[in-house]
Amino acid sequence: MTLLNDDFLLGNQTAKTLFHDYAAKMPIIDFHCHLNPQEIYENKNYPNITRIWLNEGTYGDHYKWRLMRANGVDEKYITGDGDEYKKFIEWAKTIENSYGNPLYEWTHLELRRFFHIDEELTQESAPRIWDKANELLQTDAFKPRNLIKNSNVQVVCTTGDPASNLRYHKLLKKEEANSGFKTLPAMRPDKLIQIDRDGFGEYLKTLSAVSQTPINKFADIIKALHQRFEFFNEMGGRLSDHSLLTYHFNEASEDQLDEIVKKGVQNKPLSQTEIDQYLTMLLENLMKLNTEFNWTMQFHINSNRDLNRPMFDKIGPDTGYDAVGTQPDIVEHITKLYTKMQDTGDVPKTIFYSLNNNDWMELATMMGCFQGGTTQKLQLGAGWWFNDTAEGMDDQLRIFAQESLLPHFVGMLTDSRNFLSYPRHEYFRRVLCNFYGKLAEQGRVPNNTEKLGKIVQNIAYNNAHDYFGFLTN
Repeated sequence: MTLLNDDFLLGNQTAKTLFHDYAAKMPIIDFHCHLNPQEIYENKNYPNITRIWLNEGTYGDHYKWRLMRANGVDEKYITGDGDEYKKFIEWAKTIENSYGNPLYEWTHLELRRFFHIDEELTQESAPRIWDKANELLQTDAFKPRNLIKNSNVQVVCTTGDPASNLRYHKLLKKEEANSGFKTLPAMRPDKLIQIDRDGFGEYLKTLSAVSQTPINKFADIIKALHQRFEFFNEMGGRLSDHSLLTYHFNEASEDQLDEIVKKGVQNKPLSQTEIDQYLTMLLENLMKLNTEFNWTMQFHINSNRDLNRPMFDKIGPDTGYDAVGTQPDIVEHITKLYTKMQDTGDVPKTIFYSLNNNDWMELATMMGCFQGGTTQKLQLGAGWWFNDTAEGMDDQLRIFAQESLLPHFVGMLTDSRNFLSYPRHEYFRRVLCNFYGKLAEQGRVPNNTEKLGKIVQNIAYNNAHDYFGFLTN
């Protein structure tokens, strides 16, 4: 079989028909990514493929950086100030050794779909690919907005701090008609969650100023958050996102919370119990806010961050030094949280992602206990990060299908900082069509391509359109 031919990942005729005739041309709603709205607004051409594909300083694609380190590449040519052509050559050398890694497939998909380059990236071909790609990158088609629009993307949800003034979202909102897509903010309150980190007190001052809410106690934080939800909602925001590396359910009184906040502001040491109490009560209030505004709450759980501390101190977070988390009872504690909030009617629409796939079955069965009120209110999110592979996607689809209603799934997202990442949606759609194609060929579902085609179209686009309501408000 030719590398990444028209039918790659499609194992039978039903799968091929489902993809080519039904899924392939569906628009994209990218409801979770890390694209920079400033870059979308400024809409500048990238000077070369290294800048758009690998890095600009320590901001870039840490998926690729991990592989380059494994291939023995000097950090100078990864996040350092090394020559950008040399960085691309080092990436080509790395790719030659990455057979079986999804980055091998993503890399060549991106070369084909954006640059129409069909040859394999190798050390030998790299100079030719560098020249052709860089020539194309200077054209209008390769400005960020056109990369998004020409990928058939209708909505991009970036990830923003609650204290953000959303300046670039405001500017982009005025240009939606010309852009051909919406850029909407999703709220991610990491700095508010991380009460035990340096700078928590300064962050509360920032949040206080932007929300025009004096913050002296825990209830003031929630009042400020309510104002930020109102602001994000006015700007089209419909999701929040919450990173829980670990989590233990532990409630607290207002007096206890006020004392914990005071210690956090003063940067005094907090016990694990105090951290858990603060986080639990913050999450309870965030669930109430998500319910009030009819948002979707996303949980990214059980990751282990910044394991290489010397490199973290040198170049910071999100640089490729993270791993799968190993808290075995994290879903048990999330279940306690949802049980409590069910009593008050404050369970919002929710998507659960766990970096540890051992949690998936527990999450899928837990969420079944809190469904109701809307179609597939709680969802098992797409295979995330290290599970963002053909096999990981297939496992997630299987568990979702077996324990809930996969035809209601809201589907794929890029979770990317890269404007060339949209072929990940194609990759997912191929895996999805192959999943249903296998079931049909085995006689486990009707081999009715029209009926199955509607299902894969719903998962590819229609379900997200209806579930989030970005385009109906």
